[in-house]
Amino acid sequence: MARVTVEDCIIKVPNRFDLVMLAAQRARDISSGAALTIDRDNDKNPVVALREIADSTIDLQAASDALIQGLRKHVETEEPVEEGSFGTGDTDILSDLTQTAEGAAGEGDEDDDLEGEFEDEPLAEEEGEGAAPAAPEEG
Repeated sequence: MARVTVEDCIIKVPNRFDLVMLAAQRARDISSGAALTIDRDNDKNPVVALREIADSTIDLQAASDALIQGLRKHVETEEPVEEGSFGTGDTDILSDLTQTAEGAAGEGDEDDDLEGEFEDEPLAEEEGEGAAPAAPEEG
């Protein structure tokens, strides 16, 4: 094949955008040292990539998958999750906290009005501050 044209490649890859993306990725791969599947014939990398596509010497599906993987912003990894680690879904933390709070509320008398609920805030009656200071009498 003396000259490669888009018409030669469009038979293999019907979408022109996909063709350009695949050829550009293959040209970058060749620049980074990937093995050629055809003779270079003093052609530049983009032309070699198009000739490889036209001659079907590369796996187009594998090239497409590699291109998609390279363009992803968030790459999903398949790492094994350790048992009992955070985020495994083994326990529902919110439901555990809710059950703990309900259990603590049910232990006390139901007549309590949340007096002495917090340990940092002692009751005013315990400190002798139950009554407001009296206003000085004028005489």
